[in-house]
Amino acid sequence: MRRAVVAGVTCLLVGGVGYAAADTLDLAPGILTYDGAPVDPPTPTGTATGEPTWAPLPSAVSPSSSASPTTSSAAAPPTTAGLTKALGALVKDPWLGPSVGVSVRDGETGEELYAVSPSAARAPASTLKVLSALAVASHLDLDHRMTTKVVTGDTPQEIVLVAGGDTLLGDGPSNPSVVEGRAGLATLADQVAQSLTDRQSAGPLTIRVDTTYAAGPRYPATWKKEDIAAGFTQSVSMLDLVSQRAKSGKPAPAVPEAGVASALAGLLTDRGHPTSVDPATTRGKGPSKPAPTDAMELGSVESATYGEHLAVALEHSDNALTENLVRQAMAAEGKSAAGATAPAEFITASLAEAGVPTAGVKLLDASGLSPGQTVTATALADVLTLATTNKLPQLRQAVATLPVAGLTGSLSDRYHSKQTKAVAGIPRAKTGTLRGISSLAGTTVDADGRLLVFAILADKVPSSSGTLGARAALDRFVTALTQCGCS
Repeated sequence: MRRAVVAGVTCLLVGGVGYAAADTLDLAPGILTYDGAPVDPPTPTGTATGEPTWAPLPSAVSPSSSASPTTSSAAAPPTTAGLTKALGALVKDPWLGPSVGVSVRDGETGEELYAVSPSAARAPASTLKVLSALAVASHLDLDHRMTTKVVTGDTPQEIVLVAGGDTLLGDGPSNPSVVEGRAGLATLADQVAQSLTDRQSAGPLTIRVDTTYAAGPRYPATWKKEDIAAGFTQSVSMLDLVSQRAKSGKPAPAVPEAGVASALAGLLTDRGHPTSVDPATTRGKGPSKPAPTDAMELGSVESATYGEHLAVALEHSDNALTENLVRQAMAAEGKSAAGATAPAEFITASLAEAGVPTAGVKLLDASGLSPGQTVTATALADVLTLATTNKLPQLRQAVATLPVAGLTGSLSDRYHSKQTKAVAGIPRAKTGTLRGISSLAGTTVDADGRLLVFAILADKVPSSSGTLGARAALDRFVTALTQCGCS
């Protein structure tokens, strides 16, 4: 019966994009985390050995007779006493260090069932993206798509590539069955070439890019240059190709829209319309000139939905894509993203609008990569329960795309150990890891079939362990929560 209950609730939450993004040693784009130091375990209090003694995990508990095989609503939530007994020792694990904040909620009512210093401000790393997801889901229609188009320019020899927000353009034909490359540059070139032929355009063409949509700084001022150079993130643009995006050890072009324009120019040249790129586009400095107001469209392609793009950002912990989507949410509300802290202020304001307490929330970016930021376990759990209680249906859609334990995204290489593999496929969560910081925020289903929300932040992880020991400790915590039949 328990498996049926879990399957029913998990099916509700599982979904989204199959983005092939392992977070091995947290070195995928969007999370900069492993410090490369030897993994020396901290010495537990009261022991003389360097090997910590793991707290015992609870054994699986048989579900109550009232549990429904198709929904968790009949299952009683776990009690505070039961959760304290199951989780108390795990929260004190020496791998997590001395600064740990926890909030566990009933996913159906939002009631807090277990907490440890939940309102204290702590560094979140990439779990901050959960807060950004609320801002995006609150201000954008997640079923809408972005349009990348080419229009006529100021002269017959000029065409303008208008950035519409899509940074997952493919190099080839549009492919409606995927997210990356749903809009294809080759399809756009086919349309433009045909339009140019129909208009009997003659002579060489010059292409420039209109980047005025949702414009802002190329990089948040608080991002570290070495992170960008190492390929852990990239400039925040409203136009890019999947093939150009940053990879660990392979930085992205500083001006991605110039690469898109160059690729499109080559495709048009191949189709009989010799085209070069305007030098100002190649330099990418300063604000671009908008396309003429009376321009005629020569071709356009549509992206995957905003919801699918948000799923990629959350699953792959993509910093630049998260910043992109928050800027587009601001544009939808008529707000400028030009200010250095404008996106962070927008997220904080969105939290307040949704009734999420912002005390202890100090944001500098939309992704969690910048040092000096703080959130609370309370804020993270509040946002997640707005989704699970269906108070914000679009946010529920976003939370349903969080990485799945042991299967997808930044959790694909976790929950494979002897201690945690029993719950693989059940919890789903946003990871957060930076040097000295390890966090996890998401949902799970307990042994009685009750949907739960959890947020756990540890921002003073022992420096000699990188983050690997802390990650294992967090996974054991969520395993205990999932296996707990504590009602």
